Amino acid sequence: MKLFGRKKSNASDEKAKAGKNKGGAPGASSVGGNTTVFRVTVPDNVKPGEEFQVYAGSRIVRVKCPPDSKPGQSLQITVPVDPNPGQSVGGPRLPPDSPNVRRIEGSSPAAYMVAIPDGTRSGTQFPVTIQGQQLMVTCPPNARPGMSVRIVPPPPPSDVTRPPAPDAPMGGGGPPPKPKEKEKTQLFEVEVPKGVKPGAPFALLAGGVRVLVTCPPNAGPGQRIRFKLPLALTQKPKITNESAQIKLKYDKDGWTRTVRATDLKFQWIRMDDNGDVDLNKRFHMEKSAYVRKLEFRSGDDPRIRTGILSLVPASEAVADSKIKSTDGRDLVTYSDLAQAQVKNFDEKAQWFQDTCAQLCVEWNEGHMRMNVRRQYLLGDSVDAVMSLSRKDLRKLWRFEFIGEMGIDAGGLAREWFELVTKEVFDPDMGLWMSSTTNQMSMTINPASEFCCEDHLVYYRFLGRVIGKAMFDRQLVNGHMVKHIYKHMLGWPIQFKDLESVDEDYYRNLKQLQGMAESGEDLEMLCLDFTTTTEVMGAKEEVELVKGGSNLEVTNDNFPEYVEACLKYKLMDCVKPQLNELLLGFFDVIPEPLLTIFDFQELELLMCGLPEIDMDDWKEHTEYSGEYDEIGGDHPTCQWFWEVVSEFDQEMKARLLQFVTGTSGVPSRGFGVLQGNDGNVRKFTIHGVPVEVCLYPRAHTCFNRIDLPLFETKAELHEKLKLAVTMSSTGFDIE
Repeated sequence: MKLFGRKKSNASDEKAKAGKNKGGAPGASSVGGNTTVFRVTVPDNVKPGEEFQVYAGSRIVRVKCPPDSKPGQSLQITVPVDPNPGQSVGGPRLPPDSPNVRRIEGSSPAAYMVAIPDGTRSGTQFPVTIQGQQLMVTCPPNARPGMSVRIVPPPPPSDVTRPPAPDAPMGGGGPPPKPKEKEKTQLFEVEVPKGVKPGAPFALLAGGVRVLVTCPPNAGPGQRIRFKLPLALTQKPKITNESAQIKLKYDKDGWTRTVRATDLKFQWIRMDDNGDVDLNKRFHMEKSAYVRKLEFRSGDDPRIRTGILSLVPASEAVADSKIKSTDGRDLVTYSDLAQAQVKNFDEKAQWFQDTCAQLCVEWNEGHMRMNVRRQYLLGDSVDAVMSLSRKDLRKLWRFEFIGEMGIDAGGLAREWFELVTKEVFDPDMGLWMSSTTNQMSMTINPASEFCCEDHLVYYRFLGRVIGKAMFDRQLVNGHMVKHIYKHMLGWPIQFKDLESVDEDYYRNLKQLQGMAESGEDLEMLCLDFTTTTEVMGAKEEVELVKGGSNLEVTNDNFPEYVEACLKYKLMDCVKPQLNELLLGFFDVIPEPLLTIFDFQELELLMCGLPEIDMDDWKEHTEYSGEYDEIGGDHPTCQWFWEVVSEFDQEMKARLLQFVTGTSGVPSRGFGVLQGNDGNVRKFTIHGVPVEVCLYPRAHTCFNRIDLPLFETKAELHEKLKLAVTMSSTGFDIE
């Protein structure tokens, strides 16, 4: 696959030359310089636009607080290298005191006599420098030039940033991580459960944490074995994430991520009805799950890794729980991830950004200047981003639109991310298309190779852009279908996920399942292990397994047929494109960092929390079923809107994800919300008796929520929040 040196026409070359004459050629260039980077904290009581002073090495500089910053936030400033960097024994070299200043010996706190300079009138201010601080002194009413006044200066500013220590990690974007102490461990002794064979895994609770233990070769049921766990695992932090609280409260059989006692890596397991690890290998429509596995390989170009993508049984999927800093130290360990996993969404996002800041390359190691032409935005951007190494992707980017005036203080970067992602996700580009079940969500076009030259380059490019957007606190202008977020996270994919991809295909397989279970002979249908796809109007037969055209579907191999259908629909039909998207994404973001999010949170982090107009939402809601006659005046519906109004922005967005499949709101409001057929399908509340379903359930194809006739508002609040929250955990509440 060719990723570099995309051929340009002569006309493009001429335009590039013209662009160069107007302020630089298109592309990315590494910029270094005689500068030094410091991190400073905005002091208390400083408002946006106001200035404050800080130490930058041995010098004092004045910093203007950016419009989007507030007290307590960290800022990165760049100053020219100090031409006289020498330091005295006692600390940094400070500017000398003003000549009209004299310290009063023995005073505590330190006091000074300051002579009033000529031309100063009573009530006016004059500047002096004391211990490196520039102060403004007000001349007393009864004083005149030549007289001295006694002052006690304030202590040096607490937001001073000292020069980093020589062994400080090359993070640059945030405070250096504290040295990791050797982890303390706790010894556990357990009895091997009945039915567990040597070498087989079994799960248990150790200190309140579910861990996966492998039975030693020389042990068996009834014998006692010992293992150690980090003490941090057994000292669980306070859970502030409501999803985690609900999941723990209603924990039951299902897929859950646990930690292996042997190496503290994450692994998915499924607990059966008896609380044992489900070791069943054969496909089951309700129980089986698969997780994408991406094996990295070195590419021909050192800047570009290649990889092998596959779907493996969820129980075989393992994720690292440790991240190294650029200087080789442990930046993030399992304990850090375990503590972050139970935070609420805002706290998770902040922790994620703080960690990314520590992975950022120091400004004085160089930054990237991204020159693009607005009329050739996508082409220039692809050439620029795809020319970068993985280290360059973690440098600070500064954007310039060639021929336009403007300094990138954040606004140009924000505009670039929005415009580029909007263009790539545009269905007219041919790389993505609207999901058949939700017009607001985009899915990969399986026929992209016929629509766009070098189509795989664009998927790698988009993966890098999405990763860089998350790394730099930017937003992506495009929502993707749910299973792609799951692939990015390494979350289990199950048969029920097929419904949100192709509802008709899902129903047909369910119908075949019913026939098989009722004893009908599937061989009479003359099916084989193939499927038919349509590319550019032409139909094509695709084998689901090797030799599938010669393999008939029978009652005996029906589970394997459904398994093959699932793998094809959710990965194999777009495997080359998905492979490049993920490779580009992980060029920027370390995979362990994503283990703290669920797929709903990942969408919110990428696309931002939506602005939801509650009045517009209510106005464009339809009612059916038990609520058909009374509509919004029904007491249960009134309770519903009262509860939703009390939700915070995150929970409102999760409710939208639950019912419509995405957190996106149409630009023209809820009145044009579309269904799976492309027609307007407004948000619908469908009334059902409690006997039919105990919890609210969603039909994303129709933007409909089935809302039982609850007897109290409190019951509605509890079960609605439970249904919305559990949908992101993969647990079934029915």
